[in-house]
Amino acid sequence: MEYRQLGSTGLRVSAFGMGCGNFGGIGSAPEFFGQGESEAEAFQLLDRAVELGINYLDTADAYGGGRSETTIGKWLSTKGTDVRDRLLISSKVANPVGEGPNQRGLSRRHVLRQVEASLSRLGVDHLDMYLVHEPDPTTPLEETLDVFDHLVRSGTVRYIGASNFSAWLMTRALWISDVGSLHRFDWIQNSFNLIDQADQAEVLELCRDQGLGFTPFSPLCGGWLTGKYRFEESYPDGSRMTLRPEPYLRYWNADTFAAIDRLAETASDLGVSTAGLALGWLHHHPDVTSSIVGPRRPDHFQPIEEAIGLSLSAEQWGEIGGFFTGAAGS
Repeated sequence: MEYRQLGSTGLRVSAFGMGCGNFGGIGSAPEFFGQGESEAEAFQLLDRAVELGINYLDTADAYGGGRSETTIGKWLSTKGTDVRDRLLISSKVANPVGEGPNQRGLSRRHVLRQVEASLSRLGVDHLDMYLVHEPDPTTPLEETLDVFDHLVRSGTVRYIGASNFSAWLMTRALWISDVGSLHRFDWIQNSFNLIDQADQAEVLELCRDQGLGFTPFSPLCGGWLTGKYRFEESYPDGSRMTLRPEPYLRYWNADTFAAIDRLAETASDLGVSTAGLALGWLHHHPDVTSSIVGPRRPDHFQPIEEAIGLSLSAEQWGEIGGFFTGAAGS
């Protein structure tokens, strides 16, 4: 496993992070709480991740209604201190954790309450990494940055970042931090993959200019880049498209599927799976720090291993990225 510097910090994260959003649920959606991976299945996945050298676990207070953090905490309790010392635990705050008007967002009250709840569920005394899960237009950005600065200065959190942030909003956040002598966000975590390359321009340009890390989620675009979907066929049982199709419907067109076919052909020529090549493309991306993968079975780690062992020339990398030029989201 390769380890990379997180932006301008001294922290080194594995080139692939373990996404834990399906432990006890499917992301933050209440209708799926209690689904996803069972505790035993999650333990098996976490064990495999550590065996592979992954040192970065990504979760959130809202995943599975708190079940994801609780599962990780229970797993950590079965391990020695050496395992905890090797791992970087990252969580997030902002998504709803209840019905009340103050049980969501990025207010000082909510952040302080939720970070304590996350620490309790995880069974740890600090978070290595803590992210804004999404922007909160109802709370002044100054208030959020001030409380995040407090968390770093108090030792509750070591490094801070932001997810689902546009370039202009991150620019504003960095300016507020600089002017107010506050700790600034160290990295951005947005959706990014071969199909969805929308961040290729402004966001990644900002990361380079400001020395920010970039840790994309959904590196396989909800399973699309595994080749499991076919244009004129129904969705496979239990697939993401049967559960939450809405974010991906814009990709359901002949151009996207033609590009996936080209990706599959190239993967076959290189002796890897379609998913392995998609992850390999991210692994070679000069602006990607760590891709957040969410294996749901032990065999889902195989494409990660393929990606780590794959060698692409600059010409091959550029050609593969161009397969999806013009597809929705690129």
